[in-house]
Amino acid sequence: MEQSMQIAGHLYMQTNGVKNEVVHFTRGADGTLTEVERVSTGGAGSGLFKPISGQESAPNAFEGAGSVIVSADRRFLFTTNGGDNSVSSFAVGEDGKLSLLDVKRTGNIVPGRSGTAKSLAFAPESGTLFVLHSFGPDHVRLMSVDAEGRLGARPEGYTVNTPDKSLRVSTMAVLSPDGKFLVVGTTFDQPAEANPDGSPILWADQPDGSKKSVASNAPDPDGIVVFPVQSDGSLGEGMFQDGGGGSPFYPAFLHHRPDHLVIGYAVADGIALATLNERGEIGTGPVVKIDTSAGLPSELCWLAVSPDDKWVFATNFGYSNISSFRIDGDVVSVVHDSACPKVPGDGTFRALNGTVSSGPSDNWLSPDGTHLYQIYANASVLVGYAVQADGSLSEVTRAEIPYNSPQGLAGF
Repeated sequence: MEQSMQIAGHLYMQTNGVKNEVVHFTRGADGTLTEVERVSTGGAGSGLFKPISGQESAPNAFEGAGSVIVSADRRFLFTTNGGDNSVSSFAVGEDGKLSLLDVKRTGNIVPGRSGTAKSLAFAPESGTLFVLHSFGPDHVRLMSVDAEGRLGARPEGYTVNTPDKSLRVSTMAVLSPDGKFLVVGTTFDQPAEANPDGSPILWADQPDGSKKSVASNAPDPDGIVVFPVQSDGSLGEGMFQDGGGGSPFYPAFLHHRPDHLVIGYAVADGIALATLNERGEIGTGPVVKIDTSAGLPSELCWLAVSPDDKWVFATNFGYSNISSFRIDGDVVSVVHDSACPKVPGDGTFRALNGTVSSGPSDNWLSPDGTHLYQIYANASVLVGYAVQADGSLSEVTRAEIPYNSPQGLAGF
């Protein structure tokens, strides 16, 4: 009884293993993580293989976020299985333990060694699960969720491709707080080729002999796609809009201003405060950049917004660290370019900027805003930090996780 009283909540991560599992941790009041169980999803992840780049072993397999989510009523947990393009649903017990309810394919064919099902968003009003894939043409597929958590694949498919960009790579799908729009971020207009050392190449040869960045929204202003959501969960025609900077990777809505969102840019090296109006039109403020003296781009991708909307914590995939920003009204400022020390990997992985990185990916902030958790897959560790009053982060816990493959964090 004494031990259970000290449990502050639960955290979940998928291994993305070839035989995929969800790892369940309890969170202590002091932020400490304790692994409780690993539960099979009944589906396949990509393992060490990174299908987005074709690398045999690299972190952040699908260049995405939100692959594990918990429903708002905490009844269900959903996770993608990127290897076979399926989704699993679990019942969440009062003790946080998981029971597998169902697993179903999304409808997208797996063309080679792995699929790319990645980001999830759930609309409980219509019982619709939106499943985003890295590769199209059907980037967004829909699944029905019944009252018992059973899944059904729906026939609809939606693309983030344009007529002249047939190989776009999407990153994350998020519902607006009123459920009226699905906002989809992108990272590449075409997959990045790899250097001999495995690091991706950001520039591609054009027919006229020139080179063009493969980063989305750089320079073409069409990197954010907003889909109207109908009452039955189906989507209206996508609105391709200026995301405000290169590779608008991660859109995150504020908690107390539902018409405002923060966008994290993998190639523009910062974040911007944006608005979404009743017509689904996005307006972005200036990109507030971090110090990029360590190399370009920083691959600032994952965001966590504090419950009071004052702090934004941004993960730098290329720098192996986390930056903190402060929001004061409509003004965004960098508070700490590096809010915590670097977490080194094993020295085998290089980011877009050529630096050796531990490949930090998904992060998650506790609902009370006191602790931030960060995956460092190339270092095989999940790190928990206590959030300090000045926006810095102090490490309080570490948990061993599988090498390179893990994806997704969610909890309560």
